[in-house]
Amino acid sequence: MHSRPRPFRALLAAGLLLAGSPLAAQKKANPWPAFDAYVQRGVRDWAVPGLSIVVVHGDSVVFLKGYGVRRLGAADAVDPQTLFGMMSTTKAMTAMALAMLVDEGKLRWDDPVTRWLPDFAMPDPYVTRELRVVDLLTHSAGLPNADLMWLRGDLDLPEILHRVRGLQPAYPLRGGFVYQNVMYGAAGAVIEKAAGMPWGDFLQQRLFRPIGLARTWPSYAAMAATHATNVSSAHYRIGGTVRVIPDETVDVLPAAGAVWSTAEDMGRWLRFLLDSSRVDGRRLVSDSSFRRLFQPQSFVSGDEFYPTAARTRPHWTTYGLGWFQQDYRGEMVQMHTGSLDGRTAIIGLIPDKRIGVYVFGNLDHAELRHALMWQAFDVLLGAPPRDWSAELLTLYGALRARSDSTRHADEARRVTGTSPTLPLERYAGRYGHPVWGDIDVAFESGALRLGYGTNPAAAGPLEHWNYDTFLARLGDGRDTPPLVTFELDEHGMPGHLTVFGERFTRAAAGR
Repeated sequence: MHSRPRPFRALLAAGLLLAGSPLAAQKKANPWPAFDAYVQRGVRDWAVPGLSIVVVHGDSVVFLKGYGVRRLGAADAVDPQTLFGMMSTTKAMTAMALAMLVDEGKLRWDDPVTRWLPDFAMPDPYVTRELRVVDLLTHSAGLPNADLMWLRGDLDLPEILHRVRGLQPAYPLRGGFVYQNVMYGAAGAVIEKAAGMPWGDFLQQRLFRPIGLARTWPSYAAMAATHATNVSSAHYRIGGTVRVIPDETVDVLPAAGAVWSTAEDMGRWLRFLLDSSRVDGRRLVSDSSFRRLFQPQSFVSGDEFYPTAARTRPHWTTYGLGWFQQDYRGEMVQMHTGSLDGRTAIIGLIPDKRIGVYVFGNLDHAELRHALMWQAFDVLLGAPPRDWSAELLTLYGALRARSDSTRHADEARRVTGTSPTLPLERYAGRYGHPVWGDIDVAFESGALRLGYGTNPAAAGPLEHWNYDTFLARLGDGRDTPPLVTFELDEHGMPGHLTVFGERFTRAAAGR
C-alpha cells in the first residue's frame, strides 16, 4: 500500500527540472500530467469515492479537475462544477466579512462583543467585559469545545449563544487555544447586527457576486433550494465498508462552516486571496485589514495542530483570523481544513509565491487532501520529489492503530460477569444539563435506549457494559460508542448519568 506509485517516476523528472528555478522549469516541462496521474493513484489508494481539486499560481488556474463519482453505486462523475460542503474553510469568509465592515467604519476589531450582542455573556464576568470582536475568530477566548450544543440539532443559534455562559472556562482569555465553532457563530451574529442583514446575504452580496462565485451558497438549505443535481454525497467508512450517509449541516452556526461551493469557484476565491482581495484591480478590503487576516493571533500547540506537522516539521504553528499557519521550506503557509461527517475540504496558500490549492472530498477524514496540497506546493516550489500520499497513509495508519490500541486497552478493563444494580426500567428518565441540554433514556421492549436532541446520529440502544455502565450504540455505528454511567442517589435511584465527560442530573418525576 505504501510503495511508490507508478507516476512517481514522471513526477521525479518534473521535480528535478523544477529544482533550479520554478518558472524556468515550467517552460521546459509541464508537471501537471504527472500530477494528474498522482491524484488518480491517491484516489485509489485512499478509497475516496469522489474528489475535486484546483491549483492556482499567480493569477492563473494551472490545474482544475474532478475525480471519481459523486455517489457510490451511481455513475455520475465528479467534475469542477460539482457541489461540495466547504465546512470550516468557511471561517476565512466570515473573517473577510468582518474586515469589510471594519473598513466601512461599521465596527472595530476591538469593539466589545457586548456592544453588538448585549445579552452575550462568558462564564467569567471579567471576560464578558473584555472580550473583543477579534477574539471571536482566534479560538483563544477561554472556552472548551462546545460542539455538542449544535450537534444535538434542537438548539438554535440564540439559545446556543445564551448557553455559553454556563460553560466551564478551559484557560484564561487569550491564554490558550481550543478550536471553537460556537464563537464563529457569534461572529456571524455580530456581522448581522453591524451589516443590518443576515450573514449569508452579506456574503452573497459583498463576496460571492463581486468575485464571480456563481455556484457558491451560504448554507446547505440555500444550496438545496436551487434543486441542483451536480451535488456530491457524503460517505463514511462503517465497519470497514464505505457507505453513503445522510448529509449533516452547520446551518445553525453558518459562519462557522455552512458554505457550499465547487472547485471552479474556489479557483476564483484563491485568485482573489492571492491578489490581496482584488477583483479586476479593485480592492474589496483595504491593505491593512487584509494583512490583519493573515497575521498570527494565537499560538497553536502540537496537540491542537494537524498531525501532518510530524512530516512538514514546522518551526512554529499559529492561528490568524480564519487560518492555521506554519512555515514550510522557508515560506509562510496559510491553510485550513473543513470536516463534517462524510466530507472533507482543505485550502492552502503560500501568499509570497502566489500559490493556492483547494481540495474537496466526499469521504470522511480522508487525509489525501493534505497530501495533494503539499504535493502541489512542492511542484510549484521546485522542491525535491516526495511521495506525500504514501507518507501520510503511513502517518494516519499509525494514528488509527494507536487509537485502536487505546480502545482495546479500555475494553480489557471491562469487568465481566456483573449486572446492573437495578431493573432496567428504573434507569429510564430525563437527565438534564444547563449547557448541553436533555438526554432521554427510555425503556422499550425490555431494553434501554438513549437519545439527545433531534439528530438521528445521537440516538441508539444501551448495551450493558459492567455494573451501572452501558455502551451507547448511537446512530448508524459510524463512531466509537461512548460509555454511559449511572450514579445512584441516597435512595437507591439513578440520580445522574455521565457521558462524553459531562454529568447530567435526572429530572424530578412528572417533569
